[in-house]
Amino acid sequence: MIQREVKEKIKKYLNKQGVEKPVFDVISTKNLSDGDFYTNAALKYASELKITPIDMATDISKYLESPFYTTNISKPGFLNFVLSSLYLSNELNNINKQGSDYAGTPEPLENKVYIVEYSSPNIAKPFSIGHFRSTIIGDVIANLLEFSGKKVIRDNHLGDWGTQFGKLIYAIKTWGNLQEIESSPDPIKLLVDLYVKFHKEAEINPELNKLGRLWFKKLEKGDVEAYELWEKCIDWSLLEFNRIYDLLRVRFDTYIGESKAVPKTVEVLKELEDKKLLKKDKGAGLVYYPNNKYPPLMLVKEDGTTLYSTRDLATDKNRISEYGNNVIIINEVGSDQNLYFEQLYELERMLSWFDHSQRIHVKHGLYSLKDSKMSTRKGNVVWLDDVLHQAVEEAQNLSDDVKNKELATIVGIGALKWNDLKHEAHKDIVFDWNEVLNMNGNSGPYIQYTYARTQSVIAKSPDTIIEPAVSVTNLNTYENTLIRTIVKYPSIVERATVELAPHYICHYLFSLAQAFNSFYNSTPILSSDNKAFRLALTNSTAILLKSGLNLLGITAPNRM
Repeated sequence: MIQREVKEKIKKYLNKQGVEKPVFDVISTKNLSDGDFYTNAALKYASELKITPIDMATDISKYLESPFYTTNISKPGFLNFVLSSLYLSNELNNINKQGSDYAGTPEPLENKVYIVEYSSPNIAKPFSIGHFRSTIIGDVIANLLEFSGKKVIRDNHLGDWGTQFGKLIYAIKTWGNLQEIESSPDPIKLLVDLYVKFHKEAEINPELNKLGRLWFKKLEKGDVEAYELWEKCIDWSLLEFNRIYDLLRVRFDTYIGESKAVPKTVEVLKELEDKKLLKKDKGAGLVYYPNNKYPPLMLVKEDGTTLYSTRDLATDKNRISEYGNNVIIINEVGSDQNLYFEQLYELERMLSWFDHSQRIHVKHGLYSLKDSKMSTRKGNVVWLDDVLHQAVEEAQNLSDDVKNKELATIVGIGALKWNDLKHEAHKDIVFDWNEVLNMNGNSGPYIQYTYARTQSVIAKSPDTIIEPAVSVTNLNTYENTLIRTIVKYPSIVERATVELAPHYICHYLFSLAQAFNSFYNSTPILSSDNKAFRLALTNSTAILLKSGLNLLGITAPNRM
């Protein structure tokens, strides 16, 4: 990848100047009029080397002479790169030759295992729109890592243990009808109703909370009745979860719920005690951080039961046992859990389990209603299933071609995913039906329609085989913009992978679709003397649109 190669050469230049570990950017320009990519290396290190940024940029440009680009310098010291016709021709031919493999596995395989933990819904609760973000953002991160050649384990860490199950078991036994729940087409809905009822009743009679905790303690002790009810809740939930995952094109390698870590908690608590990290306070077990860096983290309740923090520690201990010290764990979880994950990661470093690079929290902002925060306890939520159904209905209204239910599902789900993923993940989103189901402008359907348009052009070619090699000469404005947008793909994918940031893929695909549609509307393709080159541009656009959409978990339809 050209930008990575340039960066390595600049590092060698700086090393020769005495800079040991240089840190600088080599990134794509926003406007092609500024070149194809640029570096700020001279601005970062000119002062340290007692030279002006302009002079340093000039020295670097001489050091980097290549037939694949020319350079120019802009104030106050940016070094800009303009790709040559030779490079553009080589890349265009590479894309058409490699097809869907283009830009995949750009780095050598490394001896590391990446566990990406995402979605992680709580058992006995339907998906709300709030679960949507972790599910699709985590899935894209796993896709990006796999595409770059990493060994990835996709883990759905189910919330299948905790006091809430004691409350739910009490509610089922007190107000529920087991036969009615088992025969219901939507058993989870009935479970949520019971869960909401428990909390409403507990507001009137707080003693119910003690009874809920008692049932959870029974569950932890292996009480047969409690365990059987808990297992039924899991079975009902997984049927619903897997239906949603299939609809969203999301997959997992493992479903390791909290409950599977419970046996390991005894070993973890002993290790904490042996290392004198677990302190007793009124019967509870807590960890205190040096210099009060974070608030104390509770690991054992006064009644002796564990918390999700205890089970998270046990889960990570299991992961070390299974995958060794080369494991990197990425938690895609809402930003509201930021403090908790800082506490968890710090404790795991105190235990010498991981270093800083091995624990990563990808934070997503939260969905909220216009006038309140979503809460399952209060029954104040937007259910994801309702949003998915409405998205498909909206897609069917787009055109006669999308009346087909299968295509409408592809377009509707694509619209939902795109409208989320195009935002920077850490930003909060106010839930608005009009915005979530937007089908116009910078939208999933626009990208899908552009891909379908490329397929229509290729299908109309009398000779359906794209010529294997074309040269790049005498480009018009639209051809130039399109090909220079096309060759940015590897660098965009790499940046999205390094930063674990899906929105870069969306921004790129939108610019690629715009460039192709401008080219399509202004430049004859099949009737041109330069048909081979223009078909190669069209085919390359198709390959990259499909590749990028696939990374986002969005289907590219052949027609719309």
